[in-house]
Amino acid sequence: MNDLQKRTWAEISLDNIRHNYRAIRASLPAGCRFLGVVKADAYGHGALTVSRLLQEEGADYLAVSCLDEALELRQGGVTMPILILGHTPPEYTGTLIAMGITQTVTCLAKAVEYSAEAAKLGRDLKIHIKLDTGMSRLGFLCAGGYFDEGVQNVIDSCRLPGLIPEGVYTHFAVSDEPGADCRDYTLGQFRLFMDMIRAVKERGGIEFAIRHCANSGAVANYPEMALDMVRPGLLLYGYGDGGKLGLRPCMRLVTTVSTIKFYEPGTAVSYGRRFVTQRRTRMGVLAIGYADGLPRAAGNQCSFAAGDGFAPQRGSICMDMCMVDLTERPEVDVGSQVELFGPKCSIYQLSDAACTIPYELLCAVSKRVPRVYF
Repeated sequence: MNDLQKRTWAEISLDNIRHNYRAIRASLPAGCRFLGVVKADAYGHGALTVSRLLQEEGADYLAVSCLDEALELRQGGVTMPILILGHTPPEYTGTLIAMGITQTVTCLAKAVEYSAEAAKLGRDLKIHIKLDTGMSRLGFLCAGGYFDEGVQNVIDSCRLPGLIPEGVYTHFAVSDEPGADCRDYTLGQFRLFMDMIRAVKERGGIEFAIRHCANSGAVANYPEMALDMVRPGLLLYGYGDGGKLGLRPCMRLVTTVSTIKFYEPGTAVSYGRRFVTQRRTRMGVLAIGYADGLPRAAGNQCSFAAGDGFAPQRGSICMDMCMVDLTERPEVDVGSQVELFGPKCSIYQLSDAACTIPYELLCAVSKRVPRVYF
């Protein structure tokens, strides 16, 4: 990183990503595949860099959200299998096939469209069937009265020409949340998933090579659900295991103090005058704002690691900057580094202040924030 970039940056520890991969892998049963979720630029960590590391480490699969994300990896030299979790317009079936990308199929109508396009090309498209067992988002309907129809729709989809049904999966809604109700809901989703797979085999003679349902929450809390492959996302980047796997956070978000001023009592600070000084205050201006990924909702609710302690954030967070009270931090000067989250300042402090989750903060770190890899 050159001196012109020393405004705000994100430090990414490749050693910690490697450590997390190996720790998760060591927790899996023998023969279980590892799919690394690298959508949303690998949760802000850099999809191409992380994917190359996972390929080097021997991971089995990658998952992205859309075709653009998959093509970025292919164009960057990543050759391992890639699964698109979201929708791809059927007219890009040829691109999927040419690039060796696996496509999720979420209903019979989409299967028919992909099949028709593949047939025109005289080629085969590898697919994974997604079942909606309780997330109520994407996937073949199969709960309650939809079970029999869902089974038949999956069978019909898998029998279409030009489609290779390699895998089947579902997504858990509350596997990462505590409580008996969440546990019962997750177990119910798992039972429905296994019942669907069993019925598809018994009624249609179709058996999937890869069954996967364990997202980060299930990897940490329901190891019995690993099946043929797991799909850790947030776990890979160091969060969500509750200390069970010894994971390490991989991103440190850092900014610098650009200006320091002294204000007398009664001075309003920033937009909306939502903070007014109660004493003579040594106020620092940080070179980070909501355009960099610092949530405006955290204004006046958080503190950042500065010098030998913490500095409370004051006033509304602006687009490109925000203010911190440095009255108790005389050792902090213009040019000093301030950690928004990292080893000294937990990301959970900031996510709690913004009433959000770590996922959102990691993904929100904008493209104008340089990533520095160690």
